[in-house]
Amino acid sequence: MTQPTDIRREHLSTALSLAASGVPPLPLRAGKVPFGNCPACAKNACSGRPNMKTPGPCTCPHPCHGWAAATTDPHVLNSPTWQRAWQAAAGVAFHPGGASLTIVDLDNADAITWARASLPATRTVPTTRGEHWLYQGAMQSANAVRPGVDIKSLMSYARWLGPGTGTLTVLPDVVHALIVKEPAPARPVAVTVPAPGASGQCPHRTPTYLDRGIAMAEQQITEAREAVHATVYRTFLAVLSTHGRCGCLTDTHTARLFTAAQAKGESPRHCTDAWTSALTTLGLSHV
Repeated sequence: MTQPTDIRREHLSTALSLAASGVPPLPLRAGKVPFGNCPACAKNACSGRPNMKTPGPCTCPHPCHGWAAATTDPHVLNSPTWQRAWQAAAGVAFHPGGASLTIVDLDNADAITWARASLPATRTVPTTRGEHWLYQGAMQSANAVRPGVDIKSLMSYARWLGPGTGTLTVLPDVVHALIVKEPAPARPVAVTVPAPGASGQCPHRTPTYLDRGIAMAEQQITEAREAVHATVYRTFLAVLSTHGRCGCLTDTHTARLFTAAQAKGESPRHCTDAWTSALTTLGLSHV
């Protein structure tokens, strides 16, 4: 039978192996959570470490401040203060963002089904309830980006459950888009929009002007590398501010914009919501 002391030695050995590969580890206590702060750091009295959201001067030798204590320095990992933590450790965690990684944490079978249909294949690690999908690249962390899905990267930690299987894929836009909040319903505002000409002809209804505008809008959406949903909303807003009342836009033009957005991972519902929100912002009831 494996003795507790052997398991704790394995934790430190795992941590040193991770550090050697550029992945910053930290010990976890019972409950799969980081160790609490020492008395000097309790309630953030030390003002925190330099790598925290609000940088502080703390250089505490203990594994305080959760993910912010994760390090690849073997001298720190083997130090007497960390040795005491390893002796009581129940597991090993790591800071994904510190290794330029992002984890899509899938907490149940439904979330896994969604990921397999919506995300590019990448390295996966089985977890107690679901799977971790690892991507190369760091981003903002966020919880509950959709049912059963969390994003763990910068300023976060994840339990080390092994290297996983599969080829690591570059972090895709569709994962970046998961943390973009839907534009809040806006109150109508007064704006100046083109009005039909005296002859009843739309002043913009020339193939060159309209086609160039729609093509530029498609290009702006297609070239978005992050915050895709916000880019889609801003692009829809720009198009509608120019052509929202003058009769230029047809279903064909709208379909082109929606197609460009969906090619970047937006769902039809997201496209409709962004379009509706842009209409509301401009005080337009319909197009």
